[in-house]
Amino acid sequence: MRHLVIDSFGFADLAEHAGPGDDTVFVAVRSGRSAGWYGPFSEPVARAVRDLAPVLVGADATDHEGLQDRLAQAAPRSRAGSWAAGALDCAAWDLHAQAAGCPTARLLTDEPLRHRITAYSSWLTRDLTHPAIADLIPEVSAQGWAFTKWGLRNHPGVSGGALADLLHAAATAEPVAVDAVGTWPPALAAEFAAAADPAALVWLEDPAPTHDLRAYEQLRTLPLAVGERLTLADDGPAVLAGIQLAALTLDVVGCGGLTAARRILARTTTPVFPHGRSLMPGLHLAAARPDRVLAVEYRQQWEPGRQHLYAHPVEPDRGHLTLPTAPGLGAAPRSAPC
Repeated sequence: MRHLVIDSFGFADLAEHAGPGDDTVFVAVRSGRSAGWYGPFSEPVARAVRDLAPVLVGADATDHEGLQDRLAQAAPRSRAGSWAAGALDCAAWDLHAQAAGCPTARLLTDEPLRHRITAYSSWLTRDLTHPAIADLIPEVSAQGWAFTKWGLRNHPGVSGGALADLLHAAATAEPVAVDAVGTWPPALAAEFAAAADPAALVWLEDPAPTHDLRAYEQLRTLPLAVGERLTLADDGPAVLAGIQLAALTLDVVGCGGLTAARRILARTTTPVFPHGRSLMPGLHLAAARPDRVLAVEYRQQWEPGRQHLYAHPVEPDRGHLTLPTAPGLGAAPRSAPC
C-alpha cells in the first residue's frame, strides 16, 4: 500500500469520564486527515510520549520495524520511556490498519485469525491472605475463565510456609495463578518453594522485585511467570533464557509496542499470556498468533473502567473476549478532537 507519512500528533485526556487515579491520556499519530490512536496511559507516560513523538514526523507509518528502531534509539532508558515508545508504536499500527481497512491483527499474520480470545480472570486487589478470598474463587472460576489469578504478597509476620498453606486452601478445586507483585525477599521465596505443592499453581508471577537470576534459582521447582516488567532497556531473550518459565506475561505496550512484542516472540518458545494493562494490543496479538498466545489477562478491578473510555468497548463473555472487527486496534477514545 502507499506510504503513510506521519506529519503530526495530538492528545486527548478523558479524565472527566474516569475515576480517581485511572489512566486517561490517549495519543493520536496523524497522516493527513487520518489518525491512529492508542491509550489510555498515565500522565507520566504522556509526558514521555510528548517528548518522543516528534522523532516519528516524516516517517512511514507502515514501516513498523523502522519506526521501532527510531523509537528505541530516542526513548529514555526508563519504564516510562519504554511505555511511551510502545504507545506510539501501537498508534502507528492503528493508523496503518485503518488505512488498510482491516483489524490490526490482520497485518500481523497471513494465517487465519482467532476471533474469540480465551481470557483469564485477574483479581490482584484480592489477596489470598484475606480469609474471604478462598470462598470467592469457585464463584469466579464458574464464569468460564481459563483460570484465575490472585495476589499473594509479602506481609509482615507471614512466613513462606504460611503463604503455601494459603495457596493450598485456595486451590482445592483447581490450580490458581498467584502474583507476588515483586514483594518477596529471598528467604520468604525459599520457604515457600520448600512448602508449596507445584500442582496447586498455574504459575507464581514476579516473586522478586527484579529479574535477578539468583532470586529465581531457588524457585526452579515451581511454575514461574515473568514478563510484565520487560522494557526496551532489557535484553529480553537473555532474561528469559535464565529463568525456567511456564509463562511469559509480556506487557505489549510496556515492552515497546506490538513490534517489540513480535521480536520477543520470535526469540522465545515460552507460552505467552499478555498482561492486561495493554489488553487491546494483546487481543490482536492473540488473534494473530494463537499458536503462541494462549490467553489474555482480564483485570477485573480495572478493565471495565478502561473500556468505558473507548469508542467501542469490549466485554467478556463466558471467559472470552471477541476481537474487534472494525479497522484498527480498537483503542480510539470515546470522544476525541477532530
